[in-house]
Amino acid sequence: MVESELERALAQLGIEGNRARFYLAALELGEATIADVSHHAGIARTNAYEVMQRLVSEGLISRIERKSKVFVQAQDPFVILRRIEQQRQIAADIVPQLRMLHHQAGHKPRVRYFEGLEGITEVLYDTLSCRSGELRGILAMAELMETPGLDVMNRYIAARTKAEIRLRVIRSESRETAAIWPASRAERRELRYAPTGLDLGMTSYIYDDKVAYISSRREHFALCIESAEFAAFQAALFDGLWMISREVNSDTHGAA
Repeated sequence: MVESELERALAQLGIEGNRARFYLAALELGEATIADVSHHAGIARTNAYEVMQRLVSEGLISRIERKSKVFVQAQDPFVILRRIEQQRQIAADIVPQLRMLHHQAGHKPRVRYFEGLEGITEVLYDTLSCRSGELRGILAMAELMETPGLDVMNRYIAARTKAEIRLRVIRSESRETAAIWPASRAERRELRYAPTGLDLGMTSYIYDDKVAYISSRREHFALCIESAEFAAFQAALFDGLWMISREVNSDTHGAA
């Protein structure tokens, strides 16, 4: 990389302008006076001290005093990677709180409507953002086999299992099409069958403050509603249905 390309790359990492030029000059010179570094970087000495102090505070430059003279030395560039990792960790720590503020803003529900396979898949995978670690699901098996289809569902199940998200699912035996997705400890799935005569013909997931719906291929849409009150109400209805549904033991189905 030529110097201008390095400057552009550093700018994308938040180290731009005089700071990038000063840091690159310090890397090239090794231990040097501020005057030498600023001259090599093409920065006026009046600005160089402020730039140097900022880089010191960011951990990119070390300030060394020797015999009443001040020298600077660039830190190993790996410090940039450590800095990014620290920023990523900070972001990971605060994003859940920021999302909570976002969801609570104005206490207004948020409704998102999606059409087609791409939209249905997006809503399906949004359930993996579940913070509680548990999904409540009603699955219309025949409809899911058509859209989004078995391949998409199997990839999704693998991702859910890897994320260690538990699923409590109710299905109608009348909608079963094949002996798949049994109760399984390995796939963190508890299965119950709805009472005879109750035909559950649409798929839905309840998680945190969201309720997601996936239609049949005929209407081909998905809907995601973000509302704490609505999600709590749907969760209560699900739990009531769960209590009267028939339990399926994973051991009797040969699932691990």
